Amino acid sequence: FAITRIPNYFPCVTGRVPGIRNQVKAMIALRGWTLTRVVQKINERHPENNETTVQNISNKLTRGTIKYSEILEIAEIIGVDILWSPHDS
Repeated sequence: FAITRIPNYFPCVTGRVPGIRNQVKAMIALRGWTLTRVVQKINERHPENNETTVQNISNKLTRGTIKYSEILEIAEIIGVDILWSPHDS
């Protein structure tokens, strides 16, 4: 199952990355996950001294400061691919 594009009609929250928070949270929900469960899975993959929290991920999403590597990890956990495709100009 590959997701090539998340619709870009989610409202912008931060102005930094348009709608990243809403896009990620919507895809998590569409795939039947909660942010709490995703964070539990993230923590299972990392050493105990490098765990994160729901609040930490939520804050990064709200501020638009989440790392691309963290987005890729979330995508892998919820079972989606992030594909880059050129758009016609």
